[in-house]
Amino acid sequence: MRPYILAETTWKTLKDALIELAVLPWGAMEAHNLHLPFSTDNIETERIAAEAAGKAWEKGAKVIVLPVIPFGVNTGQMDIRVNINMNPSTQLAILKDIADVLNRHGIFKFLILNGHGGNDFKQMIRELGVLYPKMFICTCNWYQSVDNSEFFENGGGHADEMETSLLQFLAPELVLPLEEAGKGSAKKFRIKALNEKWAWSERKWSKVTKDTGIGDPSKANPQKGEKYFRAVTGKVSELMLDLVKADINDMYE
Repeated sequence: MRPYILAETTWKTLKDALIELAVLPWGAMEAHNLHLPFSTDNIETERIAAEAAGKAWEKGAKVIVLPVIPFGVNTGQMDIRVNINMNPSTQLAILKDIADVLNRHGIFKFLILNGHGGNDFKQMIRELGVLYPKMFICTCNWYQSVDNSEFFENGGGHADEMETSLLQFLAPELVLPLEEAGKGSAKKFRIKALNEKWAWSERKWSKVTKDTGIGDPSKANPQKGEKYFRAVTGKVSELMLDLVKADINDMYE
């Protein structure tokens, strides 16, 4: 029983406990090339949240990790079989309900730990901030917390060398042999500005990639995954500690 994991905590333990920060892991349920499970984002994000919270707890931070939300925004993948889409408006409704509970119980610091590129909580946090002005709500993408090029040779962003290595370390029983993986080749937009990222449009996934992956996973291994996991959880733990220590009424210098 880990006291910083809500799903493992009893009422006896929690009813009088101090909670300084609530963390909500948010993933997705989607195809990850031919070799990784649909739950890849959820496994990664839930484990990173728990490990980082454990490190923060050991340093005195009273943090509680909520259960992972397993469905993300996959509107560009509606034709990929059983990819589960959750619309942003649904995500906002869920966040409102959770924030309302936290606010009622005096838990005013709330971190959304995101593990899926299709999720974007920034505008939702703006709206929540108006509804719950006593709260400090923020989000982070754990996969942007460190420079991935320091750990992996090939980039990509979806079922690539990073995600494959991470799953080989975290849940090897759910990863097929690399020789069964697709190459993760991806097409680019024909419009220059969209590729330069200062203009944006949603990608239609099945027109971009044949195997649902983006990025070559062939050089992945669990040793790389473990090293990366330690680095990411260290950074996320630092964020949790900084949030716990912060004075909501004095956030700027």
